Amino acid sequence: MDTYDADGITLERVDEYVWEIPQEGKMNAPARVLASEALLDEISDDKTLQQLKNSTHLPGVEKYAICMPDGHQGYGFPVGGVAGIDAEDGCISPGAVGFDINCGVRMMTTNLTYKNVQGHEEALVESLFANIPSGLGGGGVVESGVETVEEILERGVEWALDEGHAVEDDLAHCEDEGRRPDADPAVVSQKAKDRGKNQIGSLGSGNHFLEVQRVTDVFREGVADSYGLSEDQIVVLIHCGSRGLGHQVCTEYTREVEQAHSGLLDRLPDKELAAAPAGSQLADEYYAAMCAAINYAWVNRQLIMHRTREVFERVFDRSWQDMEMNLLYDVAHNIAKKETHEVDDDDRELYVHRKGATRAFPAGRPEVPSAYRDVGQPVIIPGSMGAGSYVLRGGEASMDTTFGSTAHGAGRTMSRTQAKDEFWGEDVQDELRGQKVYVKAQSGATVAEEAPGVYKDVDEVVRVSEELGIGDTVARTFPVCNIKG
Repeated sequence: MDTYDADGITLERVDEYVWEIPQEGKMNAPARVLASEALLDEISDDKTLQQLKNSTHLPGVEKYAICMPDGHQGYGFPVGGVAGIDAEDGCISPGAVGFDINCGVRMMTTNLTYKNVQGHEEALVESLFANIPSGLGGGGVVESGVETVEEILERGVEWALDEGHAVEDDLAHCEDEGRRPDADPAVVSQKAKDRGKNQIGSLGSGNHFLEVQRVTDVFREGVADSYGLSEDQIVVLIHCGSRGLGHQVCTEYTREVEQAHSGLLDRLPDKELAAAPAGSQLADEYYAAMCAAINYAWVNRQLIMHRTREVFERVFDRSWQDMEMNLLYDVAHNIAKKETHEVDDDDRELYVHRKGATRAFPAGRPEVPSAYRDVGQPVIIPGSMGAGSYVLRGGEASMDTTFGSTAHGAGRTMSRTQAKDEFWGEDVQDELRGQKVYVKAQSGATVAEEAPGVYKDVDEVVRVSEELGIGDTVARTFPVCNIKG
């Protein structure tokens, strides 16, 4: 098959797992989908391809807009979308970043084995659910005044360190050491700060979760050793973002950009791609507000990890230090970062928009923490409650192929409404329990929305990433227990 047709859009096969929508009309670049034929069939089921094509109309798109193997329809820009946009002559788009700014994942390793946890699963899941706030609305590990929120927005995980919620090693194993220095709390609205002040250290709802897992497979032993991973080991995966604060930042700046830059908006095929020209006041203010929300999300995950350590201490009657509950890495999704990439044999500063995509830098890049610089940045790709998750490392081909990016998860194949029509939460929980996976959630509807059957095959997503050389598999994990909003 040399071409693929879907809803009037024709893709040409460039390589075995690379499909291109050729540049035409007002497109500023071609668009590329990275997928096997099976994944492409799922990606083309919704508006993903049209949204990807639309994104190439944004000014300053370099090389090509990209859809990752886990891509699906989003707001304006597809989830799983990546675009490198010129930071001088291009633009920045809140919709191409997403509402849940720095929705991301972190993995914590332990020296516990699956045998150590067996028999404690129910006590563990009940205690985690009781002690880690989840669900819609307020409630967090820390509930504070706006002054504290402003400090978190500016300083990120440095604030958590000073307050006793982190150790130095946590910062050293977080993307950007848990702080974006371009953050400016002054350009975050009072309403956003008010929404965030009572949600610091909370999972939220939707697809966010905390999952205790066991390592089932190790594929690259040398890299796994560097990451502190071994077979049968217990690890903890935390997935959440910037809660109501990030959502408010995106909502407000999207509306401001629509009004202030209506001329640019009129030239775009979808108003959800509303963008501020690089160098404009709104572009600079949104970038500073987005960086502040990024810092908030890192603190949010840090406080959940801190509380998780305390829960493990009570359940297993040992200190977290004795259990070696250390942060492996924290990676950010839903983000636009100024990065330098090679374009047409020239180093260019770009706004790299990653919406539902993971930075995946290879060995040797200075942005990779020193502990991993010789092997490459850890990449964490969650699956579903009934499937495995993966740890990868940034692949050597990622810089040329994807602006140093890869997939961020399995990717949905079904809307939440459809999932609730097709699945019953209690049935899903019973089926998972039969696999010795213990799930606790605020409601059965939440479990139904996140049933394993609503996601793509994470094994196939990861296989394609490996084949493309953008992410090398290091280890695979499988759920033990899971809490959700």
